[in-house]
Amino acid sequence: MVLDLTASSLDLTRAICDIASVSGDEKTLADEIEQALAPLDHLEVIRHGNTIVARTDLGRAQRVAIAGHIDTVPINDNLPTRLIDVDGEAYLWGRGTVDMKAGTAVQLKLAAELTDPVVDITWMWYDNEEVEASKNGLGLLAAVRPDLFVADFAILGEPSDGEVEGGCNGTMRAIVRTSGVRAHSARAWIGENAIHRAAPILARLGEYRAREVLVEGLLYRESLSAVRISGGVAGNVIPDACEVEINYRFAPSKSAADAEAHLRSVLAGFDLEVTDSAEGARPGLDAPIAQQFVAAVGAEPRPKYGWTDVARFSALGIPAVNYGPGDPHLAHHDEERVPVAQIDAVERGLRAWLSSH
Repeated sequence: MVLDLTASSLDLTRAICDIASVSGDEKTLADEIEQALAPLDHLEVIRHGNTIVARTDLGRAQRVAIAGHIDTVPINDNLPTRLIDVDGEAYLWGRGTVDMKAGTAVQLKLAAELTDPVVDITWMWYDNEEVEASKNGLGLLAAVRPDLFVADFAILGEPSDGEVEGGCNGTMRAIVRTSGVRAHSARAWIGENAIHRAAPILARLGEYRAREVLVEGLLYRESLSAVRISGGVAGNVIPDACEVEINYRFAPSKSAADAEAHLRSVLAGFDLEVTDSAEGARPGLDAPIAQQFVAAVGAEPRPKYGWTDVARFSALGIPAVNYGPGDPHLAHHDEERVPVAQIDAVERGLRAWLSSH
């Protein structure tokens, strides 16, 4: 198939959602995007791996980077997409509709149609956002082509219910380990059970109360959760090792070093190894261009609780926000679905701002 960038944002969303692109398997969709953009004379198209960049070069006074990821979490019998009715409102249901192919579809349509925007635009569609930071297509591109990240403002099409979400929480993953001594389970007193020794870890996490932190007028909520536990040898063996994987979401006022120190204080006395982390991003809504954008789309700024790639732009000193269709609470959900009206509203908002501000 060839993507039709003249189709409606809804139809384009369906088309790119129905091209399965679970993290690590984005090549087919990346190929389709590149082929659809290549004939457009007003765009310079650049490919790095499965990340596609399309740029205008009109000599405008300001440049805006607009980005969206093309991968999804694993499918769970929720493709192909279908239109459904929920309480009288039309929704598009299926994997990726919220996170974040509706936002990506809007961007692709506007990239094709806005041949004379009032700012230069660097459009970016990238792979491997849903997995560890080391594989993130945007991060890999920044390492080899930092020149493509020069911008005055950035917009990520992450789901934000059609509102503007400023900045994002940071995220950190860690493994907490316990050890013991193997023995036959019929003589359990001979061994030391590593899984039982993990009980205090779970108790501390269960008792933990999430903090709410005010950052530049937006209230960010933190969380600390066990997300996986593993251990055991056989049905008749006392286990000698256990691992609890935890995920800490921390306010953008903290650095990763601050977050690690807090994590180690909460789990003091246990063997803890940080395996992955990404800094958060402050809201950046005090920048004049960000204020113009918020006013133009008529949105009420809110905090972004989940980590997004606004953090990559924030680290470069570029104010960045999240703006896309879809309820973030339905991201990764088996009943993932996006209101059709919200797709259209985000398209109108972006189109109006890029055409007239």
